Amino acid sequence: MLTLVTGTTGQVGRRFVPRLLSQREPGERIRVLVRDAARGEPFAELGAEVVVGDLRDEEALGRAVAGADAVVNVAASFRGVPDEEAWAVNRDAAVELGRAALAAGVKRFVQVSTGLVYGLGRGRPLTEDDEIRPGGEMWGAYTESKAAAERELLDLAGMEVRVGRLPFVYGNGDPHLAQSLHWAAHWASYQRLQMAHHVDVAQGLLRLLYAPAVARPLYNIADDAPVTALELHRLNGVEPPAGMHTRTDPDPWSGIMSNRRIARDLGFRPIHPSVWAARDAGAL
Repeated sequence: MLTLVTGTTGQVGRRFVPRLLSQREPGERIRVLVRDAARGEPFAELGAEVVVGDLRDEEALGRAVAGADAVVNVAASFRGVPDEEAWAVNRDAAVELGRAALAAGVKRFVQVSTGLVYGLGRGRPLTEDDEIRPGGEMWGAYTESKAAAERELLDLAGMEVRVGRLPFVYGNGDPHLAQSLHWAAHWASYQRLQMAHHVDVAQGLLRLLYAPAVARPLYNIADDAPVTALELHRLNGVEPPAGMHTRTDPDPWSGIMSNRRIARDLGFRPIHPSVWAARDAGAL
Protein backbone atom coordinates (compact mmCIF):
# COMPACT_ATOMS: atom_id res chain seq x y z
CA MET A 1 0.00 0.00 0.00
CA LEU A 2 1.30 3.45 -0.94
CA THR A 3 -0.16 6.44 0.91
CA LEU A 4 0.38 10.05 -0.14
CA VAL A 5 0.19 12.74 2.55
CA THR A 6 -0.04 16.48 1.80
CA GLY A 7 0.33 19.41 4.19
CA THR A 8 3.20 17.63 5.91
CA THR A 9 5.04 20.74 7.10
CA GLY A 10 2.08 22.31 8.92
CA GLN A 11 1.35 21.87 12.61
CA VAL A 12 -0.84 18.79 12.07
CA GLY A 13 1.05 17.21 9.19
CA ARG A 14 4.53 17.38 10.72
CA ARG A 15 3.25 15.48 13.77
CA PHE A 16 1.02 13.06 11.86
CA VAL A 17 3.56 11.77 9.33
CA PRO A 18 6.10 10.42 11.87
CA ARG A 19 3.29 8.55 13.63
CA LEU A 20 2.07 7.17 10.30
CA LEU A 21 5.60 6.06 9.42
CA SER A 22 6.14 4.42 12.81
CA GLN A 23 2.98 2.31 12.42
CA ARG A 24 3.34 1.21 8.80
CA GLU A 25 3.34 -2.48 8.00
CA PRO A 26 6.25 -4.19 6.21
CA GLY A 27 6.15 -3.26 2.53
CA GLU A 28 3.89 -0.26 3.12
CA ARG A 29 5.17 2.99 1.61
CA ILE A 30 4.52 6.58 2.65
CA ARG A 31 4.99 9.48 0.24
CA VAL A 32 4.91 13.16 1.17
CA LEU A 33 4.41 16.21 -1.03
CA VAL A 34 6.48 19.23 0.00
CA ARG A 35 7.21 22.55 -1.69
CA ASP A 36 10.82 22.67 -0.49
CA ALA A 37 13.17 19.68 -0.72
CA ALA A 38 14.95 20.71 2.49
CA ARG A 39 11.70 20.52 4.45
CA GLY A 40 11.18 16.99 3.19
CA GLU A 41 14.52 15.74 4.52
CA PRO A 42 13.30 14.92 8.06
CA PHE A 43 10.58 12.71 6.56
CA ALA A 44 13.02 11.06 4.15
CA GLU A 45 15.28 10.20 7.11
CA LEU A 46 12.30 8.42 8.68
CA GLY A 47 11.70 6.41 5.51
CA ALA A 48 9.22 8.48 3.52
CA GLU A 49 9.38 9.06 -0.21
CA VAL A 50 9.50 12.78 -1.01
CA VAL A 51 7.91 14.51 -3.98
CA VAL A 52 8.78 18.19 -4.36
CA GLY A 53 6.07 20.40 -5.81
CA ASP A 54 3.13 22.68 -5.11
CA LEU A 55 -0.32 21.31 -4.39
CA ARG A 56 -1.68 23.80 -6.93
CA ASP A 57 0.57 22.52 -9.74
CA GLU A 58 -1.05 19.93 -12.01
CA GLU A 59 2.24 18.27 -12.97
CA ALA A 60 3.29 17.95 -9.33
CA LEU A 61 -0.07 16.40 -8.44
CA GLY A 62 0.36 13.83 -11.17
CA ARG A 63 3.76 12.80 -9.82
CA ALA A 64 2.49 12.76 -6.26
CA VAL A 65 -0.52 10.48 -6.83
CA ALA A 66 1.14 8.13 -9.35
CA GLY A 67 0.81 4.58 -8.05
CA ALA A 68 -0.83 5.65 -4.79
CA ASP A 69 -3.53 3.57 -3.13
CA ALA A 70 -4.63 6.22 -0.63
CA VAL A 71 -4.32 9.95 0.00
CA VAL A 72 -4.50 11.91 3.26
CA ASN A 73 -4.99 15.60 2.48
CA VAL A 74 -3.87 17.61 5.50
CA ALA A 75 -2.96 20.75 3.53
CA ALA A 76 -4.84 23.93 4.45
CA SER A 77 -4.55 27.71 4.52
CA PHE A 78 -5.76 28.88 7.89
CA ARG A 79 -6.77 32.21 9.40
CA GLY A 80 -4.86 35.34 8.48
CA VAL A 81 -4.48 34.51 4.79
CA PRO A 82 -6.31 36.43 2.02
CA ASP A 83 -9.67 34.93 1.12
CA GLU A 84 -8.51 34.10 -2.39
CA GLU A 85 -5.67 32.00 -1.00
CA ALA A 86 -8.03 30.17 1.34
CA TRP A 87 -10.29 29.27 -1.59
CA ALA A 88 -7.33 28.33 -3.80
CA VAL A 89 -5.80 25.92 -1.27
CA ASN A 90 -8.70 24.69 0.83
CA ARG A 91 -11.20 24.09 -1.96
CA ASP A 92 -9.65 24.32 -5.42
CA ALA A 93 -6.39 22.48 -4.71
CA ALA A 94 -8.14 19.88 -2.55
CA VAL A 95 -10.68 19.12 -5.26
CA GLU A 96 -8.01 18.98 -7.97
CA LEU A 97 -6.03 16.60 -5.76
CA GLY A 98 -9.14 14.46 -5.44
CA ARG A 99 -9.67 14.40 -9.19
CA ALA A 100 -6.01 13.58 -9.83
CA ALA A 101 -6.20 10.78 -7.25
CA LEU A 102 -9.34 9.38 -8.86
CA ALA A 103 -7.72 9.46 -12.31
CA ALA A 104 -4.66 7.66 -10.91
CA GLY A 105 -6.76 4.85 -9.47
CA VAL A 106 -6.55 5.84 -5.79
CA LYS A 107 -9.14 3.90 -3.81
CA ARG A 108 -9.38 5.93 -0.59
CA PHE A 109 -9.12 9.67 0.07
CA VAL A 110 -9.06 11.08 3.61
CA GLN A 111 -9.86 14.79 3.75
CA VAL A 112 -8.86 16.68 6.90
CA SER A 113 -11.51 19.30 7.62
CA THR A 114 -12.66 21.38 10.56
CA GLY A 115 -15.47 21.42 13.09
CA LEU A 116 -15.83 25.11 12.31
CA VAL A 117 -17.98 24.13 9.32
CA TYR A 118 -20.87 23.60 11.76
CA GLY A 119 -21.03 27.29 12.57
CA LEU A 120 -23.38 28.07 15.43
CA GLY A 121 -24.10 25.62 18.24
CA ARG A 122 -27.25 23.53 18.45
CA GLY A 123 -27.76 23.50 22.22
CA ARG A 124 -25.92 20.14 22.47
CA PRO A 125 -22.70 18.59 21.15
CA LEU A 126 -22.45 18.88 17.37
CA THR A 127 -22.86 15.67 15.40
CA GLU A 128 -21.95 14.71 11.86
CA ASP A 129 -25.65 14.73 10.90
CA ASP A 130 -25.96 18.43 11.68
CA GLU A 131 -26.31 20.82 8.77
CA ILE A 132 -23.14 22.76 8.07
CA ARG A 133 -23.44 26.53 8.45
CA PRO A 134 -19.95 27.92 7.87
CA GLY A 135 -19.15 31.57 8.41
CA GLY A 136 -17.81 34.03 10.94
CA GLU A 137 -15.64 37.11 10.46
CA MET A 138 -12.82 35.73 12.58
CA TRP A 139 -12.05 32.93 10.13
CA GLY A 140 -12.42 34.71 6.78
CA ALA A 141 -13.04 32.25 3.94
CA TYR A 142 -11.49 29.33 5.84
CA THR A 143 -14.69 27.66 7.03
CA GLU A 144 -16.63 28.16 3.80
CA SER A 145 -13.75 26.91 1.65
CA LYS A 146 -13.32 23.80 3.79
CA ALA A 147 -17.06 23.10 3.67
CA ALA A 148 -17.07 23.50 -0.11
CA ALA A 149 -14.14 21.07 -0.42
CA GLU A 150 -16.03 18.49 1.63
CA ARG A 151 -19.08 18.73 -0.61
CA GLU A 152 -17.17 18.50 -3.89
CA LEU A 153 -14.91 15.67 -2.77
CA LEU A 154 -17.83 13.63 -1.44
CA ASP A 155 -19.50 14.03 -4.84
CA LEU A 156 -16.60 12.33 -6.63
CA ALA A 157 -17.79 8.96 -7.88
CA GLY A 158 -15.46 5.98 -8.03
CA MET A 159 -13.31 6.72 -4.96
CA GLU A 160 -14.09 6.32 -1.27
CA VAL A 161 -13.83 9.71 0.47
CA ARG A 162 -13.69 9.96 4.25
CA VAL A 163 -13.71 13.30 6.09
CA GLY A 164 -12.22 13.92 9.53
CA ARG A 165 -13.39 17.16 11.19
CA LEU A 166 -10.95 18.53 13.73
CA PRO A 167 -11.49 20.90 16.67
CA PHE A 168 -8.75 23.06 18.21
CA VAL A 169 -5.56 20.97 17.98
CA TYR A 170 -2.74 21.18 20.53
CA GLY A 171 0.16 19.29 22.13
CA ASN A 172 3.69 18.09 21.39
CA GLY A 173 5.01 21.65 21.57
CA ASP A 174 2.41 23.10 19.20
CA PRO A 175 2.18 26.89 19.87
CA HIS A 176 -1.62 26.81 19.41
CA LEU A 177 -2.19 26.42 23.14
CA ALA A 178 -0.44 29.73 23.90
CA GLN A 179 -2.05 31.37 20.88
CA SER A 180 -5.50 30.47 22.21
CA LEU A 181 -5.26 33.40 24.61
CA HIS A 182 -5.45 35.84 21.70
CA TRP A 183 -9.19 35.24 21.66
CA ALA A 184 -9.86 33.43 24.97
CA ALA A 185 -8.82 36.62 26.79
CA HIS A 186 -12.02 38.19 25.44
CA TRP A 187 -14.33 35.32 26.37
CA ALA A 188 -16.53 34.71 29.36
CA SER A 189 -14.67 32.71 32.01
CA TYR A 190 -16.84 29.61 31.42
CA GLN A 191 -16.83 29.79 27.59
CA ARG A 192 -15.56 26.46 26.25
CA LEU A 193 -13.18 25.27 23.56
CA GLN A 194 -13.32 21.79 22.06
CA MET A 195 -9.87 20.26 21.71
CA ALA A 196 -7.92 17.25 20.45
CA HIS A 197 -4.30 16.38 21.12
CA HIS A 198 -2.08 15.69 18.11
CA VAL A 199 -1.69 12.06 19.16
CA ASP A 200 -5.47 11.66 19.04
CA VAL A 201 -5.77 13.52 15.74
CA ALA A 202 -3.27 11.02 14.35
CA GLN A 203 -5.20 8.15 15.91
CA GLY A 204 -8.43 9.32 14.30
CA LEU A 205 -6.86 9.87 10.87
CA LEU A 206 -5.17 6.46 11.00
CA ARG A 207 -8.52 4.84 11.74
CA LEU A 208 -10.10 6.65 8.79
CA LEU A 209 -7.19 5.65 6.58
CA TYR A 210 -7.05 1.96 7.46
CA ALA A 211 -10.58 0.92 8.42
CA PRO A 212 -11.75 -1.49 5.70
CA ALA A 213 -15.28 -0.12 5.87
CA VAL A 214 -17.02 2.80 7.52
CA ALA A 215 -20.72 3.29 8.11
CA ARG A 216 -20.67 6.92 6.93
CA PRO A 217 -18.09 9.27 5.45
CA LEU A 218 -18.05 12.07 8.07
CA TYR A 219 -16.33 11.78 11.45
CA ASN A 220 -15.58 14.25 14.24
CA ILE A 221 -12.17 13.68 15.85
CA ALA A 222 -12.26 15.24 19.32
CA ASP A 223 -11.43 14.60 22.94
CA ASP A 224 -13.96 14.03 25.71
CA ALA A 225 -13.81 17.28 27.68
CA PRO A 226 -13.82 20.85 26.35
CA VAL A 227 -11.75 23.38 28.27
CA THR A 228 -12.94 26.77 29.55
CA ALA A 229 -11.36 30.16 28.92
CA LEU A 230 -10.42 30.35 32.58
CA GLU A 231 -8.69 26.97 32.32
CA LEU A 232 -6.80 28.09 29.20
CA HIS A 233 -5.31 30.94 31.21
CA ARG A 234 -4.34 28.55 34.01
CA LEU A 235 -2.77 26.10 31.55
CA ASN A 236 -0.70 28.92 30.09
CA GLY A 237 0.30 30.26 33.51
CA VAL A 238 -1.39 33.60 32.83
CA GLU A 239 -3.68 35.54 35.14
CA PRO A 240 -7.18 35.91 33.64
CA PRO A 241 -8.08 39.48 32.67
CA ALA A 242 -10.05 41.60 35.07
CA GLY A 243 -13.76 41.46 34.42
CA MET A 244 -13.70 38.08 32.67
CA HIS A 245 -16.17 36.70 35.21
CA THR A 246 -18.73 39.38 34.29
CA ARG A 247 -18.92 38.43 30.60
CA THR A 248 -21.57 36.16 29.11
CA ASP A 249 -21.21 33.46 26.48
CA PRO A 250 -23.48 34.17 23.48
CA ASP A 251 -23.43 30.55 22.25
CA PRO A 252 -22.40 28.01 24.93
CA TRP A 253 -22.45 25.08 22.47
CA SER A 254 -20.50 26.73 19.66
CA GLY A 255 -17.77 24.36 18.47
CA ILE A 256 -18.54 21.64 21.03
CA MET A 257 -18.31 18.39 19.08
CA SER A 258 -19.48 14.85 19.79
CA ASN A 259 -16.96 12.05 19.21
CA ARG A 260 -19.57 9.33 19.66
CA ARG A 261 -19.69 8.25 16.01
CA ILE A 262 -15.96 7.63 15.60
CA ALA A 263 -15.88 5.90 18.98
CA ARG A 264 -18.78 3.63 18.09
CA ASP A 265 -17.90 2.91 14.45
CA LEU A 266 -14.09 2.85 14.57
CA GLY A 267 -13.17 2.22 18.20
CA PHE A 268 -11.65 5.66 18.80
CA ARG A 269 -10.78 6.38 22.43
CA PRO A 270 -8.76 9.53 23.20
CA ILE A 271 -5.32 8.77 24.59
CA HIS A 272 -5.59 12.20 26.23
CA PRO A 273 -9.31 12.59 27.06
CA SER A 274 -8.71 16.18 28.17
CA VAL A 275 -5.98 18.79 28.05
CA TRP A 276 -5.47 18.24 31.78
CA ALA A 277 -4.72 14.56 31.14
CA ALA A 278 -2.21 15.62 28.48
CA ARG A 279 -0.62 18.07 30.89
CA ASP A 280 -0.27 15.38 33.57
CA ALA A 281 1.31 13.08 30.97
CA GLY A 282 3.84 15.78 30.02
CA ALA A 283 2.45 15.91 26.48
CA LEU A 284 1.74 19.61 26.10
